[in-house]
Parts: sequence; C-alpha cells; structure tokens
Amino acid sequence: MNTYRLLAIHAHPDDESSKGAATMARYIDEGHRVKVLTCTGGERGDILNPSMEPVEDIVPVRKEEMAKAAGILGVEHEWLGYVDSGLPEGDPPPPLPDGCFALEDTDEVTQRVVKVVRDFRPHVIITYDENGGYPHPDHIKVHAVSMRAWEAAADPSYHPELGEPWEIKKLYYTHGFIRQRFELLADALAHRGVELPGSVVQFLSFTKRFPDILNRVTTRVNVGDWFERRDDALRAHATQVDPQGQFFIGDPDIQREIWPTEEFELAETRVHTELPEDDLFAGLASDDNA
Repeated sequence: MNTYRLLAIHAHPDDESSKGAATMARYIDEGHRVKVLTCTGGERGDILNPSMEPVEDIVPVRKEEMAKAAGILGVEHEWLGYVDSGLPEGDPPPPLPDGCFALEDTDEVTQRVVKVVRDFRPHVIITYDENGGYPHPDHIKVHAVSMRAWEAAADPSYHPELGEPWEIKKLYYTHGFIRQRFELLADALAHRGVELPGSVVQFLSFTKRFPDILNRVTTRVNVGDWFERRDDALRAHATQVDPQGQFFIGDPDIQREIWPTEEFELAETRVHTELPEDDLFAGLASDDNA
C-alpha cells in the first residue's frame, strides 16, 4: 500500500479533535503519517466545561491536554508558538490584544509554516476556509498563512534557507460544523425518546445562523469506526469540551447510523481527482509517496 503524509494546521489545541480527528485516526491506522501543527497555545480560551473549577494558569493545562489528545489519535504534533488572540465579543468588538497571533506579520508566520512543510513534506494539508470555519481571528489567520504556504513551500526562490522546496499535492478545508448533521442527529434522538441536554438545545438553535456549507463539500471520508477515538481525544481537552455538549449528540453507534463521515472541501489540487471523493489521498500516484 502507498503511504502518504498529512499535515493538519490548526489555530488552538482542541481544534484538531473537533475537526477531522476521526479521519486522522483512520489514516494513522492505515499506516500513513499525520502531523498536527497548532499555531497558538490557547492561552485565552475560557473553561467551557461547566463541571470544572477555574484554573489559575491554563497554559500548562492546555499543553497537557494537547499531548494527551495527540497520543490518543496517534498523530505527531508541533507547536508554532504564537499567542491566542481570544474571541472578541461586543458590538463593536474590542480591539485585539497586542502580540496576539491574529496581529502577527502574515509573511513571518508563513515562513514558519513553510519551514514545517519543507521539513515534514506533506502530500495533503488540512486547514480552514476563508471564514475560518467560524470567524475567530486566529482561524482566519490560519487560512491566510496556509494559502500562502501552499504556493511558497514549492517556490525555490522563497526563503531557500527554510529547506528544500516541497510541492503539496492537495489542500482541503475541514468542515466540522455542518448544520444538517446536528439536526439529523437531534431528530434521530427525538424519535428514540431521548431528551437533549439544555446546552445542546441551545447549540441547535445557534446552528440556524450557520451558513449552509454542505454544498461546498467535495469529500466525505467514512470514519465511523474511529468515532470513539475522536470522542476520547475531544474529552482529553477537558477544559474546552462540555461532556454533555454538542460534540456528543448521540452515542457513536447512532452517529455511525445517521452520519458516518467527516466532510472536507478540496480547495487546491495539483493532481487530477474525480469529485466527489471519499479519500483525501485520492488521485495521488504511487511515486508521490517519497
């Protein structure tokens, strides 16, 4: 079997477990190499688990959570080393804090991402769409630098001191918040007489404001057998995940029955592939696995 390398670029620790985690676990089990690049330490993340007490210093906690999640998924992991921007709230929103990731020079960040790309030499990259998946300033920054790195990593004139040029073959946006998925799971539970927690009901109401992105999906990877690994990785981020929240609507068996896939959008490709796809490595040739 051909083996390939996949790089998932994420803004914060926990993003990798809520967006494409089952796909990464599947590819690890199939013998591919998968690396997660986390751009910030999640320093400004609130504690979202209502059962947890406040934490005096969240930084080491989130590093420990990330290490645990990476171990569960089996992925390699690297920190890019920037500071979480936080999610500004208010109308108008307050200015972003000095020194945060979203305000860093985009070309400087791109150089650091290119260094990672040239060292790891991924065939496929996962990142966020132009809206960041949702409009968090750090997610939007990840999109910007990922798109620049797609071109720059292959350009021999772009900072040759960062390593030998490497041509990524495919770049995907991960679409982890598809409204129809949550609605179908909620309907299935209602038919079974299951009462949803209040936090989930509130989230379902919130999803009505989500754009309909299902028509953007090009690639649906069947990963139902890896839902337990994904859920365990999510729970590893204990400060960030409500164990009764939207990520756990229904047990894995119900999720496998109703929606057994994870969704991606092929945004850039240097190889021919037929859409729709069911594999992020579709179209790669055997000689691409160098």
